[in-house]
Amino acid sequence: MSERSEFHDDIIYPNTIAFIFVHLAPLAAIWTGVTLTSVILAITLYVVRMFGITAGYHRFFSHRAYKTSRAFQFVLAFIAMSSAQKSVLWWAALHRHHHRHSDQEDDVHSPLQHGFFYSHVGWIFDQKHADTRIDDVPDLAKYPELRFLDKHQLLPAIALGIACFLIDGWSGLLIGFFASTAVLYHGTFFINSLAHVHGSQRYVTGDTSRNNWWLAVITLGEGWHNNHHAYQRSTRQGFRWYEIDITYYVLKALSWVGITWDLGEPPREVVRNERRVGAAVLERVSRQMAEQYAAKRASSIAAFQHARESFDAHPKVIEMRARLAANQARAEEAWHELQEHVPHMSHLPHLPSAAEIRAHVLQVYADSPSTDEIVARVRQMIAERQSRELFPELSRGSV
Repeated sequence: MSERSEFHDDIIYPNTIAFIFVHLAPLAAIWTGVTLTSVILAITLYVVRMFGITAGYHRFFSHRAYKTSRAFQFVLAFIAMSSAQKSVLWWAALHRHHHRHSDQEDDVHSPLQHGFFYSHVGWIFDQKHADTRIDDVPDLAKYPELRFLDKHQLLPAIALGIACFLIDGWSGLLIGFFASTAVLYHGTFFINSLAHVHGSQRYVTGDTSRNNWWLAVITLGEGWHNNHHAYQRSTRQGFRWYEIDITYYVLKALSWVGITWDLGEPPREVVRNERRVGAAVLERVSRQMAEQYAAKRASSIAAFQHARESFDAHPKVIEMRARLAANQARAEEAWHELQEHVPHMSHLPHLPSAAEIRAHVLQVYADSPSTDEIVARVRQMIAERQSRELFPELSRGSV
């Protein structure tokens, strides 16, 4: 049995009771009051900790998109973990798993697989995802200080909460810490949910990752999610000059003073969308497109079954069935001949032309060097599927 809820990346997994408490605690400010200091503290901590998540958890620990010193590595881990999004080892292992299975069955917070609500927050209440998968992060687990933080996951958050209380009393704790943490949770969650639902897809990545400018603003650059899935080792996720990426700007500035270095850049052909996709991605995208077409034409297949008897008796159909069974014809050839010789047959399902499929593909993805390959593979898959539906007695291997 597959562990559908095995795990994923850009999201966090707090303890259920603590997660709910973080959202309810700020309501106590009705009695304690809200100060200007606590509001400023909340905004500041949101930005600083979001940077810890994006520059630390994500780009450094999960993807090793740049290099830094062991000391600053610890600083990044501590800042990120003050967000109460579990440990750096847990988060990085989860995120790497997400990229291996993005929008596939084992991607636990995929809107495509599990729906929007589950992808946003529902999955975090499943205890199957509580343990840190050390085997997925051997490069990080070798550091004893990161192992220490993994064992004491709430230490940074507790320390920050105490600091907020000391700075501004109850308002500092309730608004500066808890309200900021709750908003930070959902800013992070949006990359798992909204960034796979709303936005544009410039690159063929084999998943539903999208670029969304306003998510990029509230997450300091993470909203360029389709860019990221197209080339994960890039420190810069805003590939174009107009794609705001605050995290990258800060990391670039830190490189000028030697705190960070070897910042990964996307290859020119990737930025220009001139790189062909790999065979696995091409197959996945083609299958998705073919399944979309199959869903749209389900009614025409059902209607065709009513005219089945006369169709089966047609000489050309009998001939084609024999040729397919003997592997003397391909599915696409069969469809061309059937459409030419049996045009009068009522409800004969339509095999879309390459131009029709191309138009559909370009509604989803920008044109790329792989577009023609995708179109050809999608048409082949549709032809094979329809051949099996018209000739169910044939095995899959026969068509």
